[in-house]
Amino acid sequence: MPRILMLDCKQEISSFNPLPSEYGNFQITHGAELLRHRGLNTEIGGALAVFDTRSDVEVVPTIAARAGSAGLLSADGWARLSSEILDEVAARIDTVDAVYASLHGAMGADGELDPEGHLLTEIRKMLGPDKRLVISLDLHGICTDRMLRQIDGLTLYHTYPHVDFADTGARASRLLLRLMESDARPVVARVVIPTLVRGNELITATGCYGDLIRECQRIERDGSALAAGIMIGNPFTDVPELCTQVLVTTEADADLAQAEALRLAQEFWPGRHRMQANLIALPRAIAQASTMAGPLLFTDAADATSSGATGDSNAIVKALREAGYPGRVLAQIVDPDAAAAAHAAGVGATVNVTLGGAIDPARYAPMPIEARVALLSDGNARLETMGTPLEAGPTAVLRFGNFTVVVLSRSVSLFDRALYYANGCNPRDFDLIVMKSPHAEFHMYDAWVEKNFNIDAPGATSAYLPGLGHTICARPMYPLDPDAAFNPKAVIYRRGVA
Repeated sequence: MPRILMLDCKQEISSFNPLPSEYGNFQITHGAELLRHRGLNTEIGGALAVFDTRSDVEVVPTIAARAGSAGLLSADGWARLSSEILDEVAARIDTVDAVYASLHGAMGADGELDPEGHLLTEIRKMLGPDKRLVISLDLHGICTDRMLRQIDGLTLYHTYPHVDFADTGARASRLLLRLMESDARPVVARVVIPTLVRGNELITATGCYGDLIRECQRIERDGSALAAGIMIGNPFTDVPELCTQVLVTTEADADLAQAEALRLAQEFWPGRHRMQANLIALPRAIAQASTMAGPLLFTDAADATSSGATGDSNAIVKALREAGYPGRVLAQIVDPDAAAAAHAAGVGATVNVTLGGAIDPARYAPMPIEARVALLSDGNARLETMGTPLEAGPTAVLRFGNFTVVVLSRSVSLFDRALYYANGCNPRDFDLIVMKSPHAEFHMYDAWVEKNFNIDAPGATSAYLPGLGHTICARPMYPLDPDAAFNPKAVIYRRGVA
């Protein structure tokens, strides 16, 4: 009976977040605990759904290590994490016939700017040259040359905002099974496009990026390709191979893989101008909001915790307060000292604290407030989309004037409403809601707000990409370099099977 080893490792970082992440940021589960992903909208859950239909396949779960987006992983944190992952794999890999690795692609560590490449290189050494190794990646990842040299194939997310986690894992598992059952020499064609992109045109349901993703899906579904996708990278992960890239896997046809990858890349390039964020200055947004009935959404993509920002920006709340915006405002912020003070005082108490700038004071000056403690919690919730846990630490709801602010102790993903709901706040009860994410699923806000303002604010994940300060990624790169040119070239990766 073929045995398939499964592992999971994910973190997305912003190189512009001043606070390093550590080993303690990761939620780590071992062995059979991975099987709890059955039924969840995760890559491991999707893969298990496929493998479970096969009585002739045995799954060997090893380790899952997941962290919320944050700053660069420390050298000590990476040393401990990578050793733990590779030790778990080494203990079982001699007993298996293939490997499925669920990865992100936008990790980064002090001293190792290609963590996924390192893990895959070491796994390939242990697995040997002939057994199959398939991975899945976030479309916001960076797939490197080193990674591609270790694998037999890969699948990428096809949706943004992401909803196809399980589907991506299912596609990866079906690809792995197909390769295990054949003598095919799979081919991956890669075309690097020198552009970084952001903005509404990346919403796959409505944007021009989605039109090209549907072409990737078509060539998968009609059998032309085993897998296809377009990775737009994470513009905030400043690493050598940061870029947009097209990746097409075929069973053996290098010419077809190359032709399709080049076609998709050449169609993508002219749209790079459209695929930039349309930002509005904060004072203008407030002036307009003050004349509107609402409800309104202020999108703070610059402090998107799910992209690696600190979560402690008070820029929007401070500006609304100073401008005298009259409506009821709901916001979130990461400020462990303010949360601790609220917990020490208790529900109903009045506290004098500062809000914001707890992690990144160079960008955000702390704002003094006198607030009433409306609610206290442990900060635990579950993401609406995936059902996976959020652990924001001691959390408080503070009210001052017309503001209600959910104050978290730790940065967690805030691309849905989970922590608002978990702390007794329904966004529909407010006139203006602040979201620390570039996008959410349509039904969460856009379906019912009068206007979604994409705010131009400071932060480690600002959508004004030329202002971030990249120093490592390849140049020229649009829009960092407006005159960057594209000379399409496909690189072919092929692994033999003895």
